[in-house]
Amino acid sequence: MQPHFDAVVARNPGEEEFHQAVYEVMHSLNPIAGKRPEYAQWSILKRVCEPERQIIFRVPWVTDAGEVEINRGFRVEFNSALGPYKGGLRFHPSVNLSIIKFLGFEQIFKNSLTGMPIGGGKGGSDFDPKGRSDAEIMRFCQSFMTELYRHIGAETDVPAGDIGVGGRELGYLFGQYKRITNRYESGVLTGKGLSWGGSQVRTEATGYGTVFFTQEMLKTRGESFDGKRVVVSGSGNVALYAIEKVQQLGGTVVACSDSDGYLIDDNGLDLAQLKDLKEVRRERLSAYVSDTAQHSTDGSIWQVPCDVALPCATQNELNEDDAKALIENGVQAVAEGANMPCTPGAVRLLLDASVLFGPGKASNAGGVATSALEMQQNASRDSWSFEDTEARLQQIMVDIHERCVSTADEFGLPGNYVAGANLAGYIKVADAMVALGVI
Repeated sequence: MQPHFDAVVARNPGEEEFHQAVYEVMHSLNPIAGKRPEYAQWSILKRVCEPERQIIFRVPWVTDAGEVEINRGFRVEFNSALGPYKGGLRFHPSVNLSIIKFLGFEQIFKNSLTGMPIGGGKGGSDFDPKGRSDAEIMRFCQSFMTELYRHIGAETDVPAGDIGVGGRELGYLFGQYKRITNRYESGVLTGKGLSWGGSQVRTEATGYGTVFFTQEMLKTRGESFDGKRVVVSGSGNVALYAIEKVQQLGGTVVACSDSDGYLIDDNGLDLAQLKDLKEVRRERLSAYVSDTAQHSTDGSIWQVPCDVALPCATQNELNEDDAKALIENGVQAVAEGANMPCTPGAVRLLLDASVLFGPGKASNAGGVATSALEMQQNASRDSWSFEDTEARLQQIMVDIHERCVSTADEFGLPGNYVAGANLAGYIKVADAMVALGVI
């Protein structure tokens, strides 16, 4: 695989995050080398690493003070072999082409693992919504959609939310799409509000799904969340609902974090207060009030002893030193709630220590899976109950776990969820690409 990887690096210079994502997948594909000659014949690996379309555009908008700002917008439509491009929009100052390509590349195989008919894509902007008024965010979203609308559609490309893009932003984006196209095309975006075409459980889906997947991993060793100490990084949407589901399953979440530090409470965090801080008041964790909790800016959240670790913040947040600390403290399972939050070195250490490790393309696929369920409801003009949608989500995560386990076993790598996820996701996409010809 090394010559293929070297070619990707040479073709995409300076895109370190994208290189990392490609390397992680390629490293797992050695077991099929020579076993599927049609993949080489049709240059599947080379083609899957090249996006079908990369769109970069200017996003001008006006601040409340009347100043004109310029941001850069992206949409990478990576692979549509299985269905319309599907993947979120991220608004964050760190966004660049490399990050969007890494996220889009991961999305191909994550979406494949869900078993749903959706391809992979990703988009966003280097716009920072933090500290901006609702009116400024509305004007930015309207400008962003004024270009993006011509590239998306329910049967073409279906964006959703991600970091910095929640219900408020999606509302402004959908409103502008409807205004420009003169169509109420509900299926063009997912993550919508319940009153205008959204799905139950979509808000909770990524966090819940991560916990459902982790629960399945624990079951393979006769364990469960009951009585487990759990550390969850982040305090955004994914983290909050991972905490909620862990608590429902009997676990105790003793720590979470934000960009200013991390919060520890050995008695368990107060979820209601966390939701009030982050979803209502939009304050920092340092404002959390408890006699038993302490806020720290020293060291790493991963130094807090735990049985289960769920990195749910951002890419490359958990490094080799963090992995060593977790292993020394007896961690049993680590599952990625964020996209690629563990560095390659950290993943190697966790696997070598026989820690159950769920890679993001499998463990955090609940969000996009529920987006696909939202697309189904939009297409049939239907709306399912919370209980029905959650049950479908849980079954999807159980099925993803089974695909990872059975594929890893098939290729002689029992218990290796990284290899199982990459191989299962890749094979389904590759078979479709062979069937569709050179396009």
